[in-house]
Amino acid sequence: MNRMVIYVVLVAALASMLFPLWYLVVGALSNNPLVLPGAGDLWPKDPRWSNFSDVWQIAHFPRAVINSIAIALTVTAGNLLFALMTGYALARGRGRWPKLWMATILGVMMMPAHVLIIPLFIELNTFGWIDSYAALIVPFLVSPIAVFIMRQYIASIPSELEDAARVDGASESFILFKIVAPLCKPAMAVVAIQVFLLNWNTFLFPFIFTTRPEMRTLPVALAFFQGFQQVNWPHLLAASTLATIPILIVFLFFQRQIISGLTAGAFKE
Repeated sequence: MNRMVIYVVLVAALASMLFPLWYLVVGALSNNPLVLPGAGDLWPKDPRWSNFSDVWQIAHFPRAVINSIAIALTVTAGNLLFALMTGYALARGRGRWPKLWMATILGVMMMPAHVLIIPLFIELNTFGWIDSYAALIVPFLVSPIAVFIMRQYIASIPSELEDAARVDGASESFILFKIVAPLCKPAMAVVAIQVFLLNWNTFLFPFIFTTRPEMRTLPVALAFFQGFQQVNWPHLLAASTLATIPILIVFLFFQRQIISGLTAGAFKE
């Protein structure tokens, strides 16, 4: 009986999580551009698959997809590199300075991102980076949460392996990238997922830092699907479906690393 209750709860939870995806696909295949499908419409009677091709032919939408992919991957790679180096320095550093820097990072994590909009815009405008990839990449190459995760994970790794490598004459860069980095793969997977999702879905900063249509990212491009008088719901939902596919692929690809990264700390002494 208890097992049956658990199964019912799990099925209900699964249905609640799959419902938005199902509704997204059903709406994307709708024939009526002005009306959303009702809750009873399990599947459109005459699904219009051409909605996806219509969306892809809209001006600047393919460019927005390419922009989002390029920016998200670049920022993710930068965070993996810099968070690994910074986390290693904070985890293995001695004295009060690593603790002071760690307290600073925690303070930055508690600061709302919106308070940075005006000073960051002024700084980027001074550099002449508005409406450029630099404005969408450089300020986000290091994330406080990424540094925090890497520091905490590296601190849980025994330092005897590094000491043995130093005795054998290994350099600090060799120790970091050849010994420590392979041990940090679960944490790096967690960082990659978080940073990629955050930059893939971010709207506010790309919306403020860009004005040209060819520089828009996918969330900004989706916002412009909504007209002043009406909204073409099938096209909007079809574009949203296309924007969701890379996220699903990333989750499927990294799901094992994510689980091991979330549970690794529970088994370390």
